Amino acid sequence: MTQASRDWWRDAVIYQVYIRSFADGNGDGEGDIAGLRERLPYVRDLGIDALWINPWYPSPLNDGGYDVADFRDIDPRFGDLVQAKSLLDEAHGLGLKVLLDIVPNHSSWDHRWFREALAAGPGSPERARYIFRDGRGPDGALPPNNWRSVFGGLAWERVTEPDGTPGQWYFHIFDVSQPDFDWENPEVRAEFLDILRFWFDLGVDGFRIDVAHGMVKNMAGPDLPYDESGLLDRPSIADHPFFDRDGVHDIYRGWREVADSYDPPRLYVAEAWVEPAERLARYLRDDELHSAFNFGYLKSAWTAADLRRSIDDSVSTLASVGAPATWVLENHDVERVVTRYGRDVTAAGTGHAGKAKGPVDVELGTRRARAAALLMLALPGGAYVYQGQELGLPEVLDLPEGSLQDPVWERSGHTERGRDGCRVPLPWSVSGSSYGFGSGGAWLPQPAGWGELSVEAEDGDPASMLSLYRDGLRLRRSIPSVEPLTWIDETADDVVAFQRGRGFACVVNLGATPSTLPAHREVILASGPLDADGRLPTDTAVWLAV
Repeated sequence: MTQASRDWWRDAVIYQVYIRSFADGNGDGEGDIAGLRERLPYVRDLGIDALWINPWYPSPLNDGGYDVADFRDIDPRFGDLVQAKSLLDEAHGLGLKVLLDIVPNHSSWDHRWFREALAAGPGSPERARYIFRDGRGPDGALPPNNWRSVFGGLAWERVTEPDGTPGQWYFHIFDVSQPDFDWENPEVRAEFLDILRFWFDLGVDGFRIDVAHGMVKNMAGPDLPYDESGLLDRPSIADHPFFDRDGVHDIYRGWREVADSYDPPRLYVAEAWVEPAERLARYLRDDELHSAFNFGYLKSAWTAADLRRSIDDSVSTLASVGAPATWVLENHDVERVVTRYGRDVTAAGTGHAGKAKGPVDVELGTRRARAAALLMLALPGGAYVYQGQELGLPEVLDLPEGSLQDPVWERSGHTERGRDGCRVPLPWSVSGSSYGFGSGGAWLPQPAGWGELSVEAEDGDPASMLSLYRDGLRLRRSIPSVEPLTWIDETADDVVAFQRGRGFACVVNLGATPSTLPAHREVILASGPLDADGRLPTDTAVWLAV
């Protein structure tokens, strides 16, 4: 195996599969492994290098599968380990790598370990796997401190002891059904090393690490001065007690040894909401993780200044540790980009999807999303495409309240709708009860007219978002991957323009008026038609041979 093939991830495009909403193979209304296996050729033909599959482990689905009850099995809703192995083999046969999600910060309260902890009582080895503390005040009736869950409400829940009396409190950064592990416990550390090996031995090519900046806590830390810290927020204080603590790096050095013991080595991708970029770079040193999601770029406003600043910061800072930048516009936790870019305020807000307010111009958002796609795919490094992004799906903002399942909805007292709007099952066909998602409806209601954005509707239409992504992903392979980015300075301030090597340039007009293109030999690909005089319209991107 060549070094280039071992380092495939450095410029790969990875397609995120939210399995519950991708394709339903057995007709029960929920996506599954059978549906994914059937649609693997679609992903291959899109021009993707790898899949990242959101959690498919046994789970009560209180948080969309991120409340894991068993880290070494498949939820029966989605299939079983035999089907998982077949999926891996079939994906590899099509030239696709497969990454899974791993959730090391917490488990489900249905996990065997947590049930044992509740039964064993205070001071037991079973409770030492999690973070249990005595309460404050008379009879321990007050939580140990004022720390809050990023889903809203207290980050502490009091338990009833085996004898029926009110007892200790356990800590949960997220939902009450997701108790946090105590990573100071050697048993927890050993358990996850074994989990990694289990899936690597099955054939998994790597992991996306959920909340990679969590895990290590300073439980002696003080009460926090809330300013509503949320999942997407930069910690509001220095030396935050449960985010981005230095101890996580020792954990990842051990994980890297496991990954490097395989041939070819396995891959780790960090979900780390960490700022500034210098802090994120520490996760990507050559003995830790391989790459990380670029949330600074995702959150950038649709302005030339904001995008240039984010691109410069990402490329230069990550290069200092030899890591590639990655680029991402959407995922299962944030508002879809067609909707976000159709608002007056285009920067991604903090917290969970659904916090953005104001009217949406879908036509404007779609035009900008097309331009953003070409910009993202032209940048050096890797990129992520969230399922449905290639179809131009908007956020579903009007889901009936009775259908909402995100714990944010309940824990916010029904003031924040949460992330369900970006998780609505995909439309594959123009018509049908679930637009081709499956034969038994869909677990979240799909909007009327969803079929107009389906794969069937867009397939073969040269003006569709799907065709743009297919063309962009195909042509991207001819961009010199090792060539750095060089800004083209002679363009207007509201234009983003750069070259990669001597032959390729990307230009994006984010201004209010058409822009003159730099000298070029030909237009390779454009997100929309150019003006009759050859100028680049507003909210349009173009790839040039120069």
